[in-house]
Amino acid sequence: GFSCIEGEGAFYAFPNVEEAMSKIDGINNDVEFSTWLLENAEVAVVPGTPFGAPGHVRLSFATSMENLKKAVDRIKKVLS
Repeated sequence: GFSCIEGEGAFYAFPNVEEAMSKIDGINNDVEFSTWLLENAEVAVVPGTPFGAPGHVRLSFATSMENLKKAVDRIKKVLS
């Protein structure tokens, strides 16, 4: 799963994805996980490592609620 501290007004979330990464063979870091999500769930996230937060990804929610729901559903599907 993902765990995240609630943001304070920004349109980004920065969840810890270490638990999710640990469940996927061959995924060793957030950069690989970000690529894996794009290839398998067709959801783009930004790795946390360039922001000094390995094991995290940056998610933008500056889109419609419909698109957000689709993205969450896709992520849930590939992680189940």
